[in-house]
Amino acid sequence: MINIAVSGDGDTASIGMGQFVHVLRRNLPLLYVVENNGVYGLTKGQFSATSDRGSAMKKGDVNKFESIDLCSMAIDLGCGFVGRSFSGDAKQMVPLLKGGLRHRGLAFLDVISPCITFNNHEGSTKSYKFMKDNHQLIHEIGFVPSYTPIEVDYAPGTVKTVQLPDGSHITLKKIERDYDPTNRKAALDLLVEAEEKGIFLTGLFYVDPNSVPFQDVEKLSQTPLVEMSMDTLRPPESVLTEIMNELK
Repeated sequence: MINIAVSGDGDTASIGMGQFVHVLRRNLPLLYVVENNGVYGLTKGQFSATSDRGSAMKKGDVNKFESIDLCSMAIDLGCGFVGRSFSGDAKQMVPLLKGGLRHRGLAFLDVISPCITFNNHEGSTKSYKFMKDNHQLIHEIGFVPSYTPIEVDYAPGTVKTVQLPDGSHITLKKIERDYDPTNRKAALDLLVEAEEKGIFLTGLFYVDPNSVPFQDVEKLSQTPLVEMSMDTLRPPESVLTEIMNELK
């Protein structure tokens, strides 16, 4: 079953933060996409919790508070598939979405999505122009569905392939740096470095091919409750007696 949730930076990093952190740490089977524009558009343009410190509102006010980096938080809390993209880069977005849908467990994508009404002006760090001028790809991304790999012997190249739990593959083509997305510490260091330099890196920051989703940790049945028989749902008296004896 594929579950998809689409939220905003307000619902994720502010009013819904309490729910978001537990979705991450429990590794629910979900593709969670955040449309991140750094502004509360519904209530007319206030800074959101993801607004960068020093960025300016349309009317000129400057944000004085530190922002929340959702990707760093996701990696820190154990999410096994974490990436960031830009709504103006469909070429990068498509393989990230496909890879996230195939990941077993929670896949989190932070999508910088400029708000053309309240946050697309000079001084905003989440405007379309700012993203075009300042975002950097850490690699080119491709997605390959499940297949039987063919073993060949060839010289080391510039493409890294990461296998997902279902046999699908994410291919990462190096552009400027030799980066291993399966290294959790390297992913966190990369995000800190980008924040210090004031640039937006996009790509697949971290993937854990051995991620264990919530339903496997809790040994949940693959059969929905509504499809189970009463004999399965109702334990016999002998089992209930055994449980009660254990509690004495």
